[in-house]
Amino acid sequence: MSATADHAETSPAVRLGFQPEQVVQEIGYDDDVDQELRESIEEVIGSDLVDEDYDDVADAVVLWFRDDDGDLTDALVDATTYIEEGGSILLLTPKTGREGYVEPSDISEAATTAGLSASKSVSVGKDWSGSRLVTPKAAKSKR
Repeated sequence: MSATADHAETSPAVRLGFQPEQVVQEIGYDDDVDQELRESIEEVIGSDLVDEDYDDVADAVVLWFRDDDGDLTDALVDATTYIEEGGSILLLTPKTGREGYVEPSDISEAATTAGLSASKSVSVGKDWSGSRLVTPKAAKSKR
């Protein structure tokens, strides 16, 4: 098996549901983010992540959030304004014991308040955990 094929199967970005040609907006970037994860996502989508100034709708949002970044519910509500209905937010928070750690109960409460459905937390790097949060899809009319 080639190194590339092996990498594609184990890529954190693939495991997290990112797909080629998606527009992914990144919010909360700072010096402490996981560069390998960022590169993995860019490799899968085939382009750079767009920043907070991107003025169109994205397919997904990567939100780096630390305990001292403010109100998580507000950050999630703001992030939902940037994505398509049915889009997802990858909420990345520092792991237990790391500076800026966010309690899972706080993530769950903030996601629910923001109208998002949360998946279980997954390890996405040495210092970060991720939660995939999904926006509700619009009800489809049946004809």
